[in-house]
Amino acid sequence: MIEGEHVRIVELAGGCACCALAGEFAAAVDEIIERMRPEMIVMEATGVAEADSLVYMVEEDLPRARLDSVIYIVDADASLRYPAVDYAARNQLEVADIVLLNKADLVSPDDLHAVEERVRGYNASAPIVRTIRCDIDIDLLFGLDAGRPKAHQMPAAEHGLETFDYTSERILRRARFEQVVQRLPQEVFRAKGFVRLDDGGHLFNFVAGRTELTPHEAAATELVFIGRGVGALRDAILSDLHDAEA
Repeated sequence: MIEGEHVRIVELAGGCACCALAGEFAAAVDEIIERMRPEMIVMEATGVAEADSLVYMVEEDLPRARLDSVIYIVDADASLRYPAVDYAARNQLEVADIVLLNKADLVSPDDLHAVEERVRGYNASAPIVRTIRCDIDIDLLFGLDAGRPKAHQMPAAEHGLETFDYTSERILRRARFEQVVQRLPQEVFRAKGFVRLDDGGHLFNFVAGRTELTPHEAAATELVFIGRGVGALRDAILSDLHDAEA
């Protein structure tokens, strides 16, 4: 159903589909949006892709889409056996919003820490989450799903991550809300949801310090915050949000 002038499809045995762009990137994505109207498009770039160029194309050439997050996967085991970091890898690391340090079970704790330190040398702000077989709650990686954000508790024992929610029927002052967001501590990796501001409803998305507010109907403010150790920060952040209420 997706296949067209700019998109070629290969169906896999499991029933899922893998598509390759046969034409221009922007034209292919527009064609997918027009034909399928998907809730989300996940693009897996090649190993030598220039991530900053892809980010630029999404933000400048695709007005019908918005960039959600750039995810980079580091193979902890391979990083020790093949330590060279070429231009493409450096570029992708520098642009990443979130880094998954995968195959964490195959290396020692000391070696895992050493790989993390090397990653930090290229990207000091992106959260680094240790994973095994890339098993992670996708709420950390991607934005809103089709429905309202659901109150949930991410298993802290798995990734050291916690969540908390904020809901309010009251309208928030935009300037004050933006100040609260700008002051979010770096322990908050992700925040998202719907917010009612004094200039209308918005879809809110925050990842690794980058914030986006998109006009969107919202009957109430419903936000979820995700990060490492955010339980200890919950009361202070909620207090700031309550102060932003009109």
